[in-house]
Amino acid sequence: MEEVPQVVGGVTAPRLARQWRAGLVVASLGASAPVLVLSASAVTHAVGAVLIALQAVAVWWLVDRLLVSTVVVLVVSAALQLLFPSYGPGIAFVVLCTYAWLRPAAEKLWMFALAVPAVCGPAAVRGRWDLAGLWLGAVLLAWSWGALMRARGQRRAAEQRQAVLEERARIARDLHDVLSHTVSVMVVQAAAADDVFESNPQQARVALRRTEEAGRQALAELRGFLRTVRADSEMGSEAGSGAASEADSLAPDAGPQPMLADVPRLTETMSQAGLAVTLLREGDGEVPPGVQVGAYRIVQEALTNTLRHARASAAEVLLRVDESHVRVRVRDDGRGGAPARGGGHGLVGMRERATLLGGTLYAGPRWDAPGFEVEARLPTREGS
Repeated sequence: MEEVPQVVGGVTAPRLARQWRAGLVVASLGASAPVLVLSASAVTHAVGAVLIALQAVAVWWLVDRLLVSTVVVLVVSAALQLLFPSYGPGIAFVVLCTYAWLRPAAEKLWMFALAVPAVCGPAAVRGRWDLAGLWLGAVLLAWSWGALMRARGQRRAAEQRQAVLEERARIARDLHDVLSHTVSVMVVQAAAADDVFESNPQQARVALRRTEEAGRQALAELRGFLRTVRADSEMGSEAGSGAASEADSLAPDAGPQPMLADVPRLTETMSQAGLAVTLLREGDGEVPPGVQVGAYRIVQEALTNTLRHARASAAEVLLRVDESHVRVRVRDDGRGGAPARGGGHGLVGMRERATLLGGTLYAGPRWDAPGFEVEARLPTREGS
């Protein structure tokens, strides 16, 4: 069983539990202790015993003191081979493999240069070039195996980092989509209520009711978003549960993801907020649910940007479905090309959605009239 991992040289390394450390020490002693019976004198026997004990200590601290332990094991291996010609490198190959696994190339080349003479040198000194060649091949094999393990570990770490970044971007995009539209409607309605609060109380009450409806919709969407995040991450943190519980108590059950059939309700909400929206629907065909959600979110974000930034009085939404694509176009009569329209997370999120669905998105000033235009083409069939 392993303890909490640590990072060595950019690669996650295990902190070996005591039983595994003990197993490595036993393996080290088992590979080295038999040479003591070959000692010709008491002095050689004593020196050999000290070297074997020192090697066992280095193996125990191998992961925690990698550099020192590796050097100690190599030196002890060379000394034992010189003292006992019939003795081989022993545990040195395991240590070399571990070092190559945990250290980057820039830090370990000199260790490889030390390992070759330490492992192969004693055999070469005795003129046993066959053994020296065998040990050299074993050094190369152990080193290559460790480097391969390191490369795999780095690749897994990079994939995990990329997955985390993609998940963060997805959460930020979805959270923006969930709250941006309804909160913008709430702000506009609250401002409208404030403007006519004294002169037209009835109209102010209507605006306040719409603000309440938008707030409840925001809570319902936030609840659904929190459920999705918890399901995706498989984590039930107390903070997330508390936030979800608050939304649960204030909002009804969140419904399914919005589809193209919900776009008319969206345009009606925007019209009530003061932006006259015309909806044009052309064509018919089967559209996958994921594409429908993406198209709805693009329309929602484009209209929200128009309401917040464009100073527009009217907008037009076109939904055209053919055999292979869904075309989404949102035009307004506001300030085309204003800097605020191109910043923030809105346009970035729309482009990411279109790209993930295999489509394209254009956002910029209209060419035929003043105003801004967002147009997306989303494939409904793979490869189209």
